[in-house]
Formats: sequence, structure tokens, C-alpha cells
Amino acid sequence: MTYQTLITPDQLRTLADPLILDCSFDLADTDAGQRAHAAGHIPGAHYLHLDRDLSGPRTAPDGSFRGRHPLPEREAFAALLRRLGLTAGRQVVTYDLQGGPYAARAWWMLRWLGHAETAVLDGSWGGELSTAVPAASPSDWQPGAPLVGQITAGELVARLGRVRLIDARAPERFRGEVEPLDRAAGHIPGASNRLFKNNLDADGRFKPAAQLREEFAALQAPYPADQVVHQCGSGVTACHNLLAMTHAGLGGGLLYAGSWSEWSADPARPIATG
Repeated sequence: MTYQTLITPDQLRTLADPLILDCSFDLADTDAGQRAHAAGHIPGAHYLHLDRDLSGPRTAPDGSFRGRHPLPEREAFAALLRRLGLTAGRQVVTYDLQGGPYAARAWWMLRWLGHAETAVLDGSWGGELSTAVPAASPSDWQPGAPLVGQITAGELVARLGRVRLIDARAPERFRGEVEPLDRAAGHIPGASNRLFKNNLDADGRFKPAAQLREEFAALQAPYPADQVVHQCGSGVTACHNLLAMTHAGLGGGLLYAGSWSEWSADPARPIATG
């Protein structure tokens, strides 16, 4: 049996040879996740750093700003996974200590490389931890066709008003009342706000699929999944909403990876508040 959206700690314990990726991170202290990993992690887990492993250069070859966490080159991420021993069909499990946003980013990126057997750990591990650096057996794995879609800033400008845009940021940032990270406050015109943390129950686990389906179906109506665009501050927490929609059986939608950090950097692009 393979898992393609969520996996529980008990299900993870039954797997014979999973590739486990610890993606814990803190935007305010970018080394905190790696320190936490060194202090104790799920046995066998490798650490992936948001800035170094799950993101690419912020500046494009033409000098334009690509956002705070733009996607890396596809082949660069594939090479990293080969070094960690990814093989075709091997179950990948991603996790973090922050409720899943960074793990969801890695999940989306694995699917971007065509690897369907990827799931986010749903709930706290609760078992023994290790401080050992896991061994890796490099492979010759090659990526396949993407299982997810994305949209660029230019494409989004052309389609404004013809897509359902869902913003995963905190409501006060969406409304433009505060902006602690990016160059301007507000949101992309026409966007709806769905804080990614609303995908979780009080115990920190994802809500049941049926409940997520009901909540997202109401939010995306009347647009089909291929006309839903997810964004956030920098293309990370948007993946949490994409994961929730996929788990709910709604198909997910497109990721705008540059998100608000890229959008707001260009004064020619429209901004809404409130």
C-alpha cells in the first residue's frame, strides 16, 4: 500500500523502507529547524532546509525578483533526491514541527517531479527520536511528468477574474493591516482568504476529508479545480491548502509559487486591501 496525501504515525511505523524527510523550519530563525533535527528526529529522517533545498535563487537571469522562496531548478531538486536514495515507487514521508506547511511544500515538489508515492505525516510522531545522521545510498532515479500544475505571475495577470484565487496567509496580512515580510501590504485583487491552519483540528491533525471537501467546495465554487490558483506569501503555506484539497478529492489546483512576495514587488501589478 502506498500513501499519496497523508499518513499517520502508526501507518509510518508499518513501512519497511520509507524515505523520511524532516522539513521543519522557522521563518524568523532559519536555522531553528536544523537545530531541532540535530537534537532529535524520527529515526532515519534526512533534513531538508527550506532556503537551501526547497527553494531556488530569488533573482531571475533577467534581474527580476522571483519571490522569497521560488522553486529551484527541477533537475537540481531531482539530483538532491537521488543523493538521498529515492527510487521509483519508494514511499516518501515528509514532516515538520509546525503543522505541515513546509512538509506540504516538499510533498508538492515531489509530485512536481512526478513521484506520486509521497505523503505528509499527519499528527505528532510520539515515538523515540534519533540524533544519528542517516546513511544514504545514491540512486539513478529520474523524474517523470509533473503531477501538479503551476502558474506564473504573467499568466495570472492575464487570467485575473477568470480563476478562483485562494490566499493561505493570515487574515490581517491578507487585508493589508500588517505586512512583516514583503514590500507592500494587501492581496491580489479577487482573492479569497483561507488561512492554512484552518485545515487542522484542535489536535493539530488534518480535518477529515469529508469536512475539508465541504469547506473547499464552497470556497472554490463555481470554478473547477483546474481554475483554482493557490498562493500565500512565498509559495509555501499555499501547498498546505493544495494538500488539503487533494486529500479531500477535489484535485488541488495550480500553485503560484512566487505568491505575494513576487506579486507585490512589482508596482505595476494591482493590489487590493480590506
